[in-house]
Amino acid sequence: MILHPPRLDRRISGLNNRWRFPREPYLGDLLGLSQLSRATGVDIDNQLKIIDSYDNLKKKIQNDVTLDCMGFKWELHQPQLFHSGTLTKLYMFALSQKNTDPLKELEKFLRAESPKEQPKMSPVKKITISLKINDPLVTKTAFATALKSLYTNETEVHMEDVLGVLASANILQFPTLFKKCVSLMKDGISPCTIQTYYLAACKYKEELLITACEKWLEMNLVPLIGKQIYLRTVPQELLQKVLKSHRLFTFSEFDLLKTTLYWVYLQLNLRLQSIPIYEAVLAFFNSFPKKCPFLERELGQKFLPVFHCLRLHGITKSKDLEDIKYINFFPEAWMVRILANHYHALESGGDMFHAKDLSTQAIRFGLLINQENKIYSEMIGVYGFFFEIKGIKHGGSSYSFYMQRIKYSDTNIPTIIHERSTVSLRQERIVKYEIRAQSLVDGNWQEFSTNTLTQKFGLIKSTSKSHVSLYFQQ
Repeated sequence: MILHPPRLDRRISGLNNRWRFPREPYLGDLLGLSQLSRATGVDIDNQLKIIDSYDNLKKKIQNDVTLDCMGFKWELHQPQLFHSGTLTKLYMFALSQKNTDPLKELEKFLRAESPKEQPKMSPVKKITISLKINDPLVTKTAFATALKSLYTNETEVHMEDVLGVLASANILQFPTLFKKCVSLMKDGISPCTIQTYYLAACKYKEELLITACEKWLEMNLVPLIGKQIYLRTVPQELLQKVLKSHRLFTFSEFDLLKTTLYWVYLQLNLRLQSIPIYEAVLAFFNSFPKKCPFLERELGQKFLPVFHCLRLHGITKSKDLEDIKYINFFPEAWMVRILANHYHALESGGDMFHAKDLSTQAIRFGLLINQENKIYSEMIGVYGFFFEIKGIKHGGSSYSFYMQRIKYSDTNIPTIIHERSTVSLRQERIVKYEIRAQSLVDGNWQEFSTNTLTQKFGLIKSTSKSHVSLYFQQ
């Protein structure tokens, strides 16, 4: 801690003005104390007892350790020193260098702390210890906050300093403060902090914070950060982990592809300060010579692992497929495989023989739930079959979700769904599916699922609706 010289304040005691140190209650000033006693009715004997206790306390609590660090000399007290593993080791080493037995000094300290035994002790010699810090995250302000926390658990950690305080706590081996910072950071994950918090969590091997960053991005990659310039800051390693996660939320597979295209675009255009329109992104990739797809160029090969994580077979709309072909982004073998899978599925009446594992190959559709509406609905079409995903809010915090098949002639199907789409006349369709929901409750994500289901969906009322619905309460 940096100790500043005390400031003189004028306080009024009775009819007399006197200059005093504000934190020392009338020490050595009996006239002022007498005046205060008469003016306020305070018992002078009690005040003298307080002064005596204060004097004794000052003799016991001394700045007996000086920490030389970051160009400052921080005056510390021995009892608080032992909250830090690093400072304890430095202190014990300094004692050993002075031919003082560290164990005996520690024993003296423990006896002094005991309320049952208060032996008369010789003054503790002042010790100077040095600590060199190489972590660039540690600032003087953050380090001062960490040292202050040695004295009280109520020290406020400001969010703008939390990274530096976390780094300081790590260096000081101060686990209580470290955990406090981790808790603050978990609650403070946002588009502008996801990168720094994740990298810090990896640096200090803090698994709880790593997991929190991953879960936050799973929920917010497409609907939130995917629409902001902060998408650029997402590390590729983290992006790939999230893209592989079965918990990842997306409105559709094509929305996920658009987000990853934006991410690559922002990696290559570092001067941009705002998100461009989607057409500008398409035009950028289309501007490369047509002789070689982007991902096969030297510039694009490092991004290949990202796009291996996508489920491109889930992009089935002809307009979306035309966009993919237009930008000449993917290797030709990828495009042939995607189009061949679609052709075989259509020829087989909608059967997706190329998709075997629901957890890694299912086509995902999602909708966001807020507190404003009571009914949420999303129409989807896959290989000539049309479905509606519906969510209903019951009361204040209960929800139910189900899916049902919609007849191709239903007037409620949006034009964008059935326009240029094939139509299947099959009366029944076997579907393997899973309905999943995730909700933020008291700062933690909770997951709900129907697990994997297989059902024959028909067009009449008794067979059109999913037999199992997902219910949950926040």
